[in-house]
Amino acid sequence: MALRPLAGVNALPNDASGAVPGGPPLTGEAIRFIGAHLMPPPLVWDRAQISACFPGYPRHGAEESETAYRYRRDRDAAHVDGLARIGAERHRQLSEPHAFILGIPLTDCAASPLVVWEGSHRVMTEALRAAVSSRPPAEWAGADVTEAYVTARRRVFTTCRRVPVRARPGEAYLIHRLALHGILPWEDGIAAGPEGRMIAYFRPLLAGFADWLA
Repeated sequence: MALRPLAGVNALPNDASGAVPGGPPLTGEAIRFIGAHLMPPPLVWDRAQISACFPGYPRHGAEESETAYRYRRDRDAAHVDGLARIGAERHRQLSEPHAFILGIPLTDCAASPLVVWEGSHRVMTEALRAAVSSRPPAEWAGADVTEAYVTARRRVFTTCRRVPVRARPGEAYLIHRLALHGILPWEDGIAAGPEGRMIAYFRPLLAGFADWLA
């Protein structure tokens, strides 16, 4: 593709139809499924997040702690989207009620694929719902769920199967909004072009956290 999007949140210059400048709207089987089962049309797309990896990932960042680096290396940077890390203690708070995660590969590269823990969305839903059950849904945004999240994540690592998910340009994958997911390290011997392994992730928002934890 002619576009060279930078990595980061809201980095793809797509419009509300999902189209990049000069391109068509998002269409295909995954989009039809979303319209039929997850969000009624017309679908309004957020600007996509760009995830980019290159040979040698994960390298130790200059300003990264040893603990953070080991987590990326040994636990695939596993996380649930929508939980912001706040303050010096990096507490987890409910911040963005995504409806789902739609991944669309932008380069043809098999290295460092997405990895998902099968069934983890059930563990996370149960744990996070229990963590905020004492307050009304209108007060869930910003709730500190650190302890519940960390405990649930530990349970996922020991009880759920870790599944790599690979796709090529022209394909897509749809991830449950509460599934624990991450990125595998770059395997030795896999070459890539200058763009590396690049994936666009669309994560449109729900009206609130009551729907997010439904």
